Amino acid sequence: MRNLLITYLSVLILAITMALPAAASPAVSQMHPMPASFADLVDKLSPAVVNVSTTQKVKGGGMAGMPFQDLPDSPEFEPFREFFDQFNRNQGKEVEHEVYSLGSGFIIDPAGYIVTNNHVVDEAEEVMVTLSDNSKYKAKIIGRDKKTDLALLKVEAKKDLPFVPFGDSDAMRVGDWVIAIGNPYGLGGSVTQGIISARQRSLNAGPFDDFLQTDASINRGNSGGPLFNEKGEVIGINTAIFSPSGGSIGIGFAVPSIVAKPVIAQLKEYGRTHRGWLGVKIQEVSEEAAESVGLPKTMGALVLEVSKGSPADKAGLEPGDVITAYDGKEITEMRFLPRMVAETKIGKSVSLTYWRKNASKTVDITIGELNENDEEADDQNPGKGKKSKNKHEGSQAVLGMSVAPLTAPVREELGLDAKQTGLAVVDVESGSGADKHGIRPSDVITDVNNEPVKSIEDLKSAFDNARKAGRKFALVKIVRDKEAAFVTLPTGEEKEKKKEKE
Repeated sequence: MRNLLITYLSVLILAITMALPAAASPAVSQMHPMPASFADLVDKLSPAVVNVSTTQKVKGGGMAGMPFQDLPDSPEFEPFREFFDQFNRNQGKEVEHEVYSLGSGFIIDPAGYIVTNNHVVDEAEEVMVTLSDNSKYKAKIIGRDKKTDLALLKVEAKKDLPFVPFGDSDAMRVGDWVIAIGNPYGLGGSVTQGIISARQRSLNAGPFDDFLQTDASINRGNSGGPLFNEKGEVIGINTAIFSPSGGSIGIGFAVPSIVAKPVIAQLKEYGRTHRGWLGVKIQEVSEEAAESVGLPKTMGALVLEVSKGSPADKAGLEPGDVITAYDGKEITEMRFLPRMVAETKIGKSVSLTYWRKNASKTVDITIGELNENDEEADDQNPGKGKKSKNKHEGSQAVLGMSVAPLTAPVREELGLDAKQTGLAVVDVESGSGADKHGIRPSDVITDVNNEPVKSIEDLKSAFDNARKAGRKFALVKIVRDKEAAFVTLPTGEEKEKKKEKE
């Protein structure tokens, strides 16, 4: 009986194996197996990876801030009292001391050009580069770019140096093998391997966030080091890690080569970046914001402000417009637009498509040059307001918030100038739609669905019109701490309350 059962199971397993779909075989055969070893590749690449050390002089009070307390009035503490009295007399003197930091980098040109992170060399007074053969060179900072956290160095070696080429990060797929080589914790020449875990990650580190995520171990000191593909090409510059302990937990981030290459090229040629400029401040388009303006799907970049005299201003863009396409490419997320504009050649004419008043329009815009000191393309994050302590004449409750005209006392209380228009929010009902959607006391409502609000009747009428148009939400422009932002508010607040009471 036992032998019969074994025979039956063997036949069943064979039958199941033979019954597998024929299409499964090609899929398995197309899988790229893990190399038996990365040793040959590492031998080839390591000479081009360098250690970067910096020295910075910092002035401070030495032991300033240590919590010395009055000592007990006793003879045995007298020697300590004299020491601390002398210490306190010296507290006002600044002591200059040196601070050292370590990072990584890689050579991209036999003439000695080296790429690293900006934060590795930021404010450094001296930069030293150590090659894999332990030869040391003093490096010159050719240029730095804070927005992408990249820097270009140059050493004079009097000989051609080993170098590595950039690859195409856009060709990398989630699951592809990668190798990281760098200087973790100052140990030098360490190699780790892993895969691309994700693409297009945003860390809110800047307007051009577009990181590759990898599980290849990256630790402190790896910053500025290369992330290689299996061909030995640099497809990323290791920049940051996510870690509650400070050590690697398999979540590292690298600046893609597709972002780095044009920046490095400009730093090499000009010593700084030359970026395209549109002249708008933008924020994300939420599902509610898309519904409030009648946009068919959630996408694009919501225009918050337009700089006077900018290319966008000359093309007729207005606050409340939603940019949906740039130079023929759809804007699926707001964060993609700044990079697309920045990489556009200055003076080039591009087509721009935007959504306004239930219709899509396209204009041609000539791109200008960004002043690197300008802060634009920032997603607004308004803070909390303060509840007004005074009762204001003429205030009324509208959709869970109490609003008042901008009288002289209101302007004085909120610190507003005489040119500011709109309605002041003097109170917000806890748990109301206004509260849940981020309206705070001391906000100033200036527009609803791109129509100016100058009175409480204007506000009520705007919400009534939105309801009649079948809109569940209205797009509301506010000013908070002298910064503008868009929020959405439900148009059916009062009806929702009635249902809750019933």
